[in-house]
Amino acid sequence: MKNSPKSLFLSFVLFLLAIVPAARAHDRLCGDVNATRSEVIAQNGMVCCAQPLAAQIGIDILKKGGSAVDAAIAVNAALGLMEPVSCGIGGDLFAIVWDAEAQTLHGLNASGRSPRLLTIDAVKEKGFDAIPYTGVLPWTVPGCVDGWFALHKKFGRLPMAEVLAPAIDYAEKGFPVTVVIAHYWALGGGRLRREPNFAHTYLPGGRAPAKGEIFRNPDLASTYRLLASGGRDAFYRGEIARTIDAFSQRIGGYLRLGDLEDHTSTWVDPVSTNYRGFDVWELPPNGQGIAALQMLNILEGYDLAALGHNSADALHLLVEAKKLAFEDRARFYCDPDVYSIPVAELISKEYAAERRTLINPRRAQRRMPHGDFPIERGDTTFLVAADKDRNFVSLIQSNYAGFGSGPVPDGLGFCMQDRGALFNLDPEHPNALEPHKRPFHTIIPAMVTRDDKPVFAFGVMGGAMQPQGHVQVLCNIIDFGMNIQEAGDAPRFRHTGSSQPTGEAMTDGGRVALESGVSPAAIRTLIEKGHSVIHTKGGFGGYQGIWWDENKDVLMGASESRKDGCALGY
Repeated sequence: MKNSPKSLFLSFVLFLLAIVPAARAHDRLCGDVNATRSEVIAQNGMVCCAQPLAAQIGIDILKKGGSAVDAAIAVNAALGLMEPVSCGIGGDLFAIVWDAEAQTLHGLNASGRSPRLLTIDAVKEKGFDAIPYTGVLPWTVPGCVDGWFALHKKFGRLPMAEVLAPAIDYAEKGFPVTVVIAHYWALGGGRLRREPNFAHTYLPGGRAPAKGEIFRNPDLASTYRLLASGGRDAFYRGEIARTIDAFSQRIGGYLRLGDLEDHTSTWVDPVSTNYRGFDVWELPPNGQGIAALQMLNILEGYDLAALGHNSADALHLLVEAKKLAFEDRARFYCDPDVYSIPVAELISKEYAAERRTLINPRRAQRRMPHGDFPIERGDTTFLVAADKDRNFVSLIQSNYAGFGSGPVPDGLGFCMQDRGALFNLDPEHPNALEPHKRPFHTIIPAMVTRDDKPVFAFGVMGGAMQPQGHVQVLCNIIDFGMNIQEAGDAPRFRHTGSSQPTGEAMTDGGRVALESGVSPAAIRTLIEKGHSVIHTKGGFGGYQGIWWDENKDVLMGASESRKDGCALGY
């Protein structure tokens, strides 16, 4: 007997009455609908990164008694294999470490310097008015490996051979490529297939591996074995260094053995500002971390919570604060070994109050001035790890643009980075290309403390998106009350068109890209305020974070839905 329309309608109403209270209860328990999933909660240790197999490697290292730093190195080594579009030992590394025993923060700048043979004139003689992103001209010394060993010497517990063993095993036996990585692999592979040795290493069978296909890199396994047995000197003074030198000379590059032999990482003091009771820590230049601190200082003068998350007025203030910070970024951020940078002044509350007066709450600014200080000579992967002793590592590592410069040194299994493309070719600019100099850098790790205790280790990948992403995640948590998973999944904006350290100037106010989820009313109001609003499918970064609830003594992890990764704990 068939149900009547009346009985079907009654059944539907009863169904709604049943599920609505359950949905409301879920909202009360789990928070805002921005979250794609719950936070991961664990007691003993946690790893968050952009590839699940790599995250599992980190957990295995922690279970063996490894430190958070051991786990971070093991994860990074695996990501260099599994996520080669974004990272690898041909690139650089930055890290912030919370040392639980000493109750202090440590910062590591493991970025490399330009070749001594490379000059502005040499670039221009080849017909370029800017350093290209591919080929040999954008090479700088890869700093990642020295960064691993510097971190390990200070904070490691397990032998480096044991830390690198899981990545070596996957490199030899293979791993299934994940969906987001496969997408960007295909894009990068098409762009770089003609670079020396690139197709041999990264395009097996003449194409990029598809989702779920097994990829192997036996050359990288051999390189990792040399590092496990020979330490950092194998890379900078031994067999690997000699291979890079010979390869560079053969294809017309400027990097030489002496550049590798002279490389050093630098331990630096992280710098901070207080944002509504939380101390937010970044590394000083040559990275762009203090841009996030400058933005937060400016935004502290506004009641963002009262304006509402992703309201037109709140987004307007965030974008305008970004414009102000990035004008200073373009003018002042450079190698601190070459120029004296006014970091303390740039991140001061007094300077922020002065800059805040340049924001018109009703109108988007088409141009912004940089500060007036004397300055004198003097794609990316992010991961976080925490161990049972509550040591925390916020680590970011990159070969810069997808796969870096493209060329793969003979038999080594990794691309050389193209970080040198961020040098300016104006000899008067602080970020001008010079021999043996660090370029301006985009990759930035972050840490948050409260009452001199760590509460949040986090980062957001994605070039110039990174400071913008740091600020949006923090505002989502501190101003808008989101948990750390919601804070990463919430719709973001990305402003482009600010002046650049490479020389381009902002002339028309730039563009504001918005993810879906921002209301049509907010978009209309932003346009009325003079913003040029665009919609794009990507480029909004990739976030990982670990929060420590000291009262419960549990770790809460988050990994956003824009990447393949996950948060794992035990």
